[in-house]
Amino acid sequence: MDALLASYAAGGLNAPLHALVGSHLALSGQNRGFVAALEELASQSITEAAPRPLVTRDAMLARIFGAEPVVRSVLPEDPVFPRPLQQLVGRASRDVPWRFKLPGIKEYKIAETDAGEAVLYWVKAGRRLPSHTHEGDEVTLLLKGGFTDPLGHYRRGDIAIADAEVDHTPVADRDEDCLCFAVTDAPLQLTGPVMRLLRKVFHH
Repeated sequence: MDALLASYAAGGLNAPLHALVGSHLALSGQNRGFVAALEELASQSITEAAPRPLVTRDAMLARIFGAEPVVRSVLPEDPVFPRPLQQLVGRASRDVPWRFKLPGIKEYKIAETDAGEAVLYWVKAGRRLPSHTHEGDEVTLLLKGGFTDPLGHYRRGDIAIADAEVDHTPVADRDEDCLCFAVTDAPLQLTGPVMRLLRKVFHH
């Protein structure tokens, strides 16, 4: 977790992970002080660094002033999506075009590559997700409701991190539907008794 926060403070995360950590900080005060301290250290390092002449200064300025301004749509405050996630998704939580995954599970893929993906999941209260492990890292932010796995219990604003050593079967809390945002850097590997059947569902 500390490494993830340090990468965020240094500006070293990809867009989905940056939005995930930013949303965590918007929802929970647990790590705000730590990240603020890291950002202050990074700022001091930049200030103390010896200045370097910009060899391509004129060309760089021409590109900056010649570029079209980036226009971001202003979305109203959302009761579920923190601002960083809302900007990444580009729509309100009520307008997510969910896709059926399995009974009691829906998904919306925000970004996808051969290496991994960024996905919103809706899980019906009390629903058990398929057992799976990971070829890489899976970072999940709880947005609504909660879930439990062998590593602990997670509620709104919590981050759950799983890697190749974790084989788990998350179970949504019984009192409320669960909504979460997950970012992976490698495909998941289903490990349950119906693995062969579900593998096609989860990778198509």
